[in-house]
Amino acid sequence: MKTRRRMRQAMLTVIMLCTLCVSTVLAKNEEKSSRADEVTVLFTHDIHSHLDEFKVADGKVGGFGRLKTALDKERSGNPATFVFDGGDFSMGTLYQTVYETEAAELTMLGRLGYDAVTFGNHEFDYRSEGTANMFHSALENAQDDPSIVLPKFVTANIDWQKNDSKDNRLIQNALEDYGSTPYTVVEREGVRIGVFGVLGEDAEACAPESGLNFEPIVDTSKEVVKELEKEGVDMIVCLSHSGTNEDEDKSEDEILAKEVPQIDVIVSAHTHTKLEEYIKSGDTYIVSAGCYGEYLGDLKMSPTDDGRWELEKYTLHHLDETVVPDAKVNEELATYKKLVNEEYLSRFDYTFDKVLAENGVAFTQMDRFAGELKEDPLGSIIADSYVYAVEQAEGDAYEKVDAAVAPSGTIRDTLQKGALTVSDAFNVCSLGIGADRIPGYPLVSVYLTGAELKTAAEIDVSVSPIMTTAQLYPSGLHWTYNPNRMMLNRVTDAALYDDLAQDSEKTRKELEDDKLYRVVAGLYSAQMLGAVEDTSKGLLKITPKDRDGKAVKDFEKHIIHDKNGAELKEWYALAGYLESFDKNKEGISQIPQRYAKAQGRKEEIDSKNIIELVKQPNKFAFIVYGAVIIIILLLILTVRFLIKRRKKKKNMIY
Repeated sequence: MKTRRRMRQAMLTVIMLCTLCVSTVLAKNEEKSSRADEVTVLFTHDIHSHLDEFKVADGKVGGFGRLKTALDKERSGNPATFVFDGGDFSMGTLYQTVYETEAAELTMLGRLGYDAVTFGNHEFDYRSEGTANMFHSALENAQDDPSIVLPKFVTANIDWQKNDSKDNRLIQNALEDYGSTPYTVVEREGVRIGVFGVLGEDAEACAPESGLNFEPIVDTSKEVVKELEKEGVDMIVCLSHSGTNEDEDKSEDEILAKEVPQIDVIVSAHTHTKLEEYIKSGDTYIVSAGCYGEYLGDLKMSPTDDGRWELEKYTLHHLDETVVPDAKVNEELATYKKLVNEEYLSRFDYTFDKVLAENGVAFTQMDRFAGELKEDPLGSIIADSYVYAVEQAEGDAYEKVDAAVAPSGTIRDTLQKGALTVSDAFNVCSLGIGADRIPGYPLVSVYLTGAELKTAAEIDVSVSPIMTTAQLYPSGLHWTYNPNRMMLNRVTDAALYDDLAQDSEKTRKELEDDKLYRVVAGLYSAQMLGAVEDTSKGLLKITPKDRDGKAVKDFEKHIIHDKNGAELKEWYALAGYLESFDKNKEGISQIPQRYAKAQGRKEEIDSKNIIELVKQPNKFAFIVYGAVIIIILLLILTVRFLIKRRKKKKNMIY
């Protein structure tokens, strides 16, 4: 009896286990069958506050109105559609001026139905206080309007332990209030996508105002992926504000894909790259859609038998004039535009769409700007505007500006043909914030010696070919260079000219090495001049000084103010200069045709003549030449020693 009872119990156990296994298999099959067989991943990055459409050479593109239309179209075609942004959604147009108070960019991403976004380096441009204020303003907007569903904010590699600073605590508290997490899981149509955000090494270097430290993206991603695998997600998407590079050793997102192969999709931001064809590393797809919201990235993906995903179709939708903007979105943007006029532009006696000038000059488009070492009229007109604006601001107390410089890295947009508005001028010089906590970098006045001005020219011709953001566009200072000469010794001549004078009055003025000259630049640019010594490991040295020759420690104390005590902003200098030219019969300023071509500010002499290659050596060249001579002498002495030794041995043998 006991044996039969045991047999029955064993049989029941086996039946129960079999039933459980069958149920599990059926459940898994049912789960698979209920999962969408195609997923659409839509993405943007580096929008830079371009909420409105904007002008390009052949029309108008972008804008959140068109973006909303395109998003709705894709969602209607596939309910399993997910929408992400890779950071730098702010800083680039006048909408950024209400970044702290209205959080227009993040709020509008919520209105457009984005699922998740992450940090870019420019989210920190208004420093930790500005970033924290932005998050709190977005939360207030969502509380006041229940129709706003803010996107999840994912940021995984901030190192909160590295320092315990006020900046650190401000942002940490704001993120906690917002509900930010390292990663989130978004589920739609049975598909669970794990999304996380990281900010790369170069992007961190571009955000000194953040006050934060970031862990390496590979280390962080490995840890996050482990957590997402425990969550049992179907797909892993990384929003990486790191970027790609033609040099694979510097291509942060390609390195990430190789080191963390479990990631299915990397939305690669920061470098403003437009990848017409995706990059594939193993089973990981790296995608980029350019900048400013001109394109909407679109991936159509289907699951494979091994649990990964295959990219069936990759499209960059061009949001050009064939896409009809969403009317409601444009109404909401009009409200923000009104706030910009009231809260920001009123202090400058300007409005968003006021026409400053009519332009017939074909200035360089941004996709080609600073691509090669040469004088560029866009840089020239900006640098000239600094000189003009300082003279206007200082009036009778004006002290002559000998030179002004505008680096390519701070120039964010070009001037298109046609009517140029206040908004257009702002977009060109849109970065930063002043000591007054009012948006826009101010101009500063410092003094450099003649020798240091030559060094600045040398930085332009030797460094900018390998670091395009360092290219300098001058006013007042002209230089000649030979690209065949030794690096850091390519400038063969430098002198001062009055670029705002009539051509007949542009006389040459020789530079004196020890004499101090007044130089004007944007706050950020002046600070970077002071960092040249550290960056070049002591090979080059530029020390910005005050008029008494003392080294400048705090650049904010050298900000230029107008007659009313307001900081003279870079963009405002450009706007005023655009208005200053001769008027047409309608009373509108006309951009002079002299800006249609180069004016001899940077002249290349491409010569391989031995005399041209070695003449006028600078201090660096003397050091190198001296080192070469010493090496040659040592080689000669070594050879002579070996010959003598060999002869001595030979004599001893015989």
